[in-house]
Amino acid sequence: MATALALGIAVTTATLTVALDVGDRLEKEFRSLGANLLVTPRADTLPLEIGGVDYRPVDEGAYLPVAELGKLKTIFWRNNIIGFAPFLDVPVEWSEAGDTGSVPGANSGAASSATDLSNATLIGTWVRHAVRVPDGTTFATGVADTDPWWHVEGRWFGDGAAECVVGQALARSAGIRVGDTLAINASGHAATLVVTGIVSTGGREDNSLLAPLETAQALAGRPGQFRRLLVSALTKPEDAFSRRDPHTMTAAEYDRWFCSPYISSISHQMQDELPGVDVRAIRQVAEGEGQLLNHVSALMWLVTLAALLAAGLAVAAASATTVLERRAEIGLMKALGANRRTVGALFLGEQLLLAFVGGGVGYALGIVLARIVGQAVFGVAPVDRLILLPVVLFLAASVVVLGSLLPLRRVASVRPAETLHGE
Repeated sequence: MATALALGIAVTTATLTVALDVGDRLEKEFRSLGANLLVTPRADTLPLEIGGVDYRPVDEGAYLPVAELGKLKTIFWRNNIIGFAPFLDVPVEWSEAGDTGSVPGANSGAASSATDLSNATLIGTWVRHAVRVPDGTTFATGVADTDPWWHVEGRWFGDGAAECVVGQALARSAGIRVGDTLAINASGHAATLVVTGIVSTGGREDNSLLAPLETAQALAGRPGQFRRLLVSALTKPEDAFSRRDPHTMTAAEYDRWFCSPYISSISHQMQDELPGVDVRAIRQVAEGEGQLLNHVSALMWLVTLAALLAAGLAVAAASATTVLERRAEIGLMKALGANRRTVGALFLGEQLLLAFVGGGVGYALGIVLARIVGQAVFGVAPVDRLILLPVVLFLAASVVVLGSLLPLRRVASVRPAETLHGE
């Protein structure tokens, strides 16, 4: 019985350990697939996008200040903000420059002596930029954190350098290669940028030029400003409570909602720190993550219940066998004056002792099993949680008690005279 109980508790410990860790592990995996929050100016005009390209004039619509972004690391769930990247799209004309020299930064003047000009969108952003937080610390962030799956052949541009990367589709159609120099012109502002890499994202960036945010700001005449922000945040899957309007909650409900890392509560806190912004969840990402996490968690709990049920059946069978084998001993104890309660308590105490021994052994085996599963699935072993030890011991005791109920009833029905006479 102890062996069967130990195996059941081992599976239970492993699944509980993985279940408690799977949310964080999967959330980190999801964050490698892209941001889940979009921040835009609340007063911005309606977007005019065709094929993912924003055709609004650069001087139309609202903008947000880059200097305020450090406040994102001051919200209650600041440690859940693992990265953010501002973007500024600028319609430009470009051509291959006649020489390989570069002009530092962006400046006013003629774009290029070349006559063959092509139109494209230049996307200004950060790759790995140090943002100053109001508490005096710095936080390095950019598309390397929000979109780490973007693949660059060559290398990323340096923040603040006269460099750029070119989308894979644009580079293929225009014959642009790493090391080429491009002359960029936008509304009288010009820059000469060296191509340091070819980027592949599977999105609109494949048909665009990507350059440092400062370069895009100079070309657009919008120093220190951006138009949209992508944020990657670790969140808790949405449920019915998270979808409620916080204005209809009681004080206790609001505190519970505010102190939970729901995507809605994190969005609310971001709007409080950055007035004038509209924070929206990228629903396809958030809902897909929530559904997958719920399915995985449900599977883990189902395996746990199945393991406990199997252990309970094994305990019941073992207890029934023990009672049959010890009928003579039970009859003798009753003949000497022991009542049903005393005999039942004695047998139950033995079962509980086996439960604690089997539970302890099962916990140790479960930790090893959880590490194997974690390494195989996530490449990282889950965190050992000592708090699970009293939980699994309680579960082991509960399984033993429930599994022994029917055999204990048979203990009560043993008649000393019949048993001692061998009937």
